[in-house]
Order: sequence, then C-alpha cells, then structure tokens
Amino acid sequence: MPSPGAPAAPRSPMEDVYLELLADTLEGLELSARGQFLQRYFHATTHLELRESQSLQLWEEVLTRRRELTDKLGRPVSLKTVLMDVLSSSGLVRVPVILEYDELKKIRLSAVTDPLTGLYNRRLFAESFEKELNRARRYGLPLGIVILDLHRFKEVNDKYGHPRGDEVLRAAAITLQKALRTSDSAFRIGGDEFALLLPQTDAAQAIALSRRVETVFAETLRPLQLTFAVTMDHGVATFPQDGDQSDQLIRVADERLYRFKHANHVRTAGEASGAGSSPPAVPQAAQSPISISAGRSAERPSADYAAASSVTAGAMAGQVPAPVAEASFAIQRKAERVSMVGTNAYAIIGDQGSRRARVLDLGFGGVALEFEQPEELPESILAILHVPILPPVRVYLRPVWSRRTTEGSFRFGCHFVS
Repeated sequence: MPSPGAPAAPRSPMEDVYLELLADTLEGLELSARGQFLQRYFHATTHLELRESQSLQLWEEVLTRRRELTDKLGRPVSLKTVLMDVLSSSGLVRVPVILEYDELKKIRLSAVTDPLTGLYNRRLFAESFEKELNRARRYGLPLGIVILDLHRFKEVNDKYGHPRGDEVLRAAAITLQKALRTSDSAFRIGGDEFALLLPQTDAAQAIALSRRVETVFAETLRPLQLTFAVTMDHGVATFPQDGDQSDQLIRVADERLYRFKHANHVRTAGEASGAGSSPPAVPQAAQSPISISAGRSAERPSADYAAASSVTAGAMAGQVPAPVAEASFAIQRKAERVSMVGTNAYAIIGDQGSRRARVLDLGFGGVALEFEQPEELPESILAILHVPILPPVRVYLRPVWSRRTTEGSFRFGCHFVS
C-alpha cells in the first residue's frame, strides 16, 4: 500500500490496455484467423485494402519495432506508439479508428463454428473433450459422451437434393440446441455426424437425453414432409465406466452407435417387407433387460446398453414382446422396463438401512436386485430405491424369484406391493 502523500502509479490509457489485450489474443489464434482479423483491423485504421499476407507482415514489423525501441530506450514502449510510428513511416495511416473488440470475438467464434449449422466444429470438440475429461478426473464426476448420426440421410440428398439435405442438418442442430442443458455442448464432427459432451451425466441420464433428442428431431423434421423417416441414431459412453481416455470413450460410443444403426436398418427392412410379415429376429441380449418376473438377464454391459436404447425403438414401432411362459405376474410391455446395469442405482433394504443391493432392472411392475452375499428375504420387505434423475422412493416389495449367478452374487426379482 503506498504511503500517504505518495504519488499514485500512473494508469495505462484504455487504448494501451486494448492493444495489449489485442496482441495477447492474436498470439493464440491460428495464422489464417490472425490474418483475417489484421486485414480488417488495418482496413479500419488505414482505409487501405491489404492482403492477409501484407497485414501479417505489417504486424510483425510493429512487434519488431517495439522490441528495438524497448532495447534502445531501456523501458517498455506502448504498442500504440509503435503502431502509429510504423503506420506513419509507411504512409498508411489516415484515420486512427480502433476496431471494436466484438469483431475479434466474432472472428474467433467463426474459427471454431460450423458455418452451416452454427454448432461447434470438430476442432473445438477435441479440445473441449480433453478439458471436460480432465475436470471429471479431478473431481471424481461422471462424464457422458454421445455420438449421433442421421439414419437414411444419404437418401434425402439422393431424392430431394443437397439443399434439402442442408435443411435436415440444420433441423438436427436446432434439435440439439433445444434438447440440451446449458452445461452441455453440441458439435458437428462430420457430414451427418454430431457429438454431445454431457458433464456430470451418467449412463442412464445420457440415454434418456438421447431418447429425448430422437423424439424432438422427429417433430422438428415434420414440416419438411419427407416421404420416409430420417432418425437420429446414437451411441453413448460414460467416464469412468467405459474408459478413462478420450479415444477409448469415442471408440465405445462409436461401437454402440453402429449396433443401434444396425437395429434401425433391421427394423426398417422389416417395415418395408409389407404388412403381415414378421420382423427379423433380434438376439435376446438386445431385446430386453432383466425380466422381473422370469429372472432372465443380459450377459454383457453392451447388451444392457442395447436393451435400454431399444426401449424407444420398440415403443415407436408399436412392438410388444410375446408373453413369457414362466412369468408368474402380468407381463409388462418392453417400454415399461429399463435396465439399470452400469448406473449407480441401488436400494437400501429394511427399516435399519443396514443392507444394500444394486438395482439391475426397474419397471412399473417391480424391480430386480442383486446382493453380494446370500440373503433371506421375507415375504414383504421395505426398500428405499435410489435411481438416477429421480428422488429416493420408499416402496414395499414381495420377492418373486431368486437365483445365484456364476459370479457368486444373488439376484432377486421383486413385485411392488400396493
């Protein structure tokens, strides 16, 4: 703190502060973006039409002159002084007008934005993914990534032309902007490929958001009056369950997108084969999550994901699975059961809350639980369910079936008691 009566340190004029900020910002820009900005800047200050290469060369002269004067005088020289010196000696300066800082922000934004859709581009996706992944590791938070592309998009270009295809791409961008939260980010990473970064989002939440995107996209496309359905297929991966490196997570999401697209192609082929024909069979692992009534379960986490993702597809197609012979209660529709495998869903058992079980499957009819140790469950039990997105729910359950898995854990299918 300066002593009373001491002269205050001189404050830099606003022009000097602006130019220093300008120099720092230009250092972080790519050469092409830097040339675009400087070309506009010198046009505003000199009223001359300079090429980008000339503008870059002139700016280098300014920086070189500043270093020379600073060394010669033994004190810092402001950029404003050096700039006016170079422009004056070159006979270029006419009207000293300073370009608004907003223009610089616009140029920086254009360097990371897709011009057709207005979404961020692939370059910023790579940078943002690494930043969000580092943040997730540091604070121990989940991170979801969704890779999407448009099913039958090529047919739009072939039948209606590329202008209509551009409208479909813009509709996809509008869909993503409507469906996402403020903390999420959407990117166009290829021709008809998009990516979402979902901070603090687990697998169940990411899949739910992807379904919402699919529904909103169908509504957004309605005014285009296409003669066939164009859908937005998705593949989801989450940190840390599916990997801790960006390339691992992208690979997992791509693989799940491929499986989702294949299921859509199978469904489309079945619909196109005509009324009365049966749709092609889908492997049991991809049809449904664990049955609360019968106790069947998928073998791999990837199958659990395919089961959860197929819920929307089945509901949209109006398909209802055939009744299960060994079911002891009313059969639930496929859209009423969702796999919780891979999420942090769990249940606290009993009044004392001393026992805890994983929630494997949840539906309108009941819940499937898994215990690490053998359990003897009474005819009626109290449980508090903790499921992502929902508040804790207090329920009464009646065990229907039980079995021991090959890994040594114990599974129970329970019916809700009203």
